[in-house]
Amino acid sequence: MKAAVLYSTVPSGTSYTQAHPLQVEELDRPEPRAGELGIDITYSSLCHSDLSVVDGSRVRPLPMALGHEAVGRVAAVGHGVTDVSPGDHVVLVFVPSCGGCRACRAGRPALCHRAADVNGSGDLLHGEALLRTPAGKRINHHLGVSAFANYAVVARESVVVIDDDVPDTVAAMFGCAVLTGMGAVLNTAAVQPGQSVAVFGLGAVGLSAVMAAALAGASSVIAIDPNAAKHGLALKCGATAVGTPDDASRLIADASGDGVDTAVEAVGSARVIASCLEHVTRGGSVVSVGLPHPTAELTVPALQFAGAGKRLLGSYMGDAVPGRDIPLYLGYWREGRLPVELLHTDTRPLDQINEGLDALAAGQVVRRLFQA
Repeated sequence: MKAAVLYSTVPSGTSYTQAHPLQVEELDRPEPRAGELGIDITYSSLCHSDLSVVDGSRVRPLPMALGHEAVGRVAAVGHGVTDVSPGDHVVLVFVPSCGGCRACRAGRPALCHRAADVNGSGDLLHGEALLRTPAGKRINHHLGVSAFANYAVVARESVVVIDDDVPDTVAAMFGCAVLTGMGAVLNTAAVQPGQSVAVFGLGAVGLSAVMAAALAGASSVIAIDPNAAKHGLALKCGATAVGTPDDASRLIADASGDGVDTAVEAVGSARVIASCLEHVTRGGSVVSVGLPHPTAELTVPALQFAGAGKRLLGSYMGDAVPGRDIPLYLGYWREGRLPVELLHTDTRPLDQINEGLDALAAGQVVRRLFQA
């Protein structure tokens, strides 16, 4: 099997095309164990979470085969799996919920404790890492998926079976970008018709949040990003106003007076989180969905929480229940209410994955898909 493996991190600001941190190489092809599936990967999708592992801001055990957002077909079924068959069309998700921990029992599988442990160690839900080089060296799994490859072994809990009619170039983006951005608005914030929403950061997650706000019937959807090249795309996704961070105060005042009901922070910046708190009205909510650097700290006036009823909400994987939400969101896509294909910038061969890192870091792409 072919996979893109990270052996050492490279600081941000480096030319990834020149440094070549991801090595596309042959690994031994593992077979699924009990509770697992072998998946032929059709398309994988490059996300900022992948970039944050490459630059070291998200610490992971190395070496690791990267990639966590993908679509494919079931190639092999491990013992005990009875509800999935070879040939099934599947979206891969990066939190394989165990079903038995405190979070799973509470109906919040995106926060599964067991999944957090194995995702952090580079193992799989049902056993230790399977990936090996031909020389026998262990290669860690990325978030239970390792999708920058032509094949992966994953836990049954890491896939959602979807209908055959969904194009792979659309389905590939549902396991992370759509699930996270949509869920931040619909699950975490529970935006209601007539409310106002501002989205800060217009990557694939932020643009998915824009789509979700429009879908929810928000009266105003204000999309903010310093990269003006993304503003037209945000309008196509459903934004009612777009601008740079310098425009945010004016646009929000024009649309909703003293602040929006919900601000979605999809940048991964403590500074932007603090700014979002200033931009929500009394009783408003800030949803933090971006991933700041682990050392980043947030300092804000404490009185705004009790004194103005403002809320700061964390949202991991959009507080999703993947088996419920992915079919629901695909239904919206079929109805023409969720133009996910707008997120797809282009498709490249996996051998160009390092060039893709540069393009993503420079804001030149939203979602670049790869084929091994």
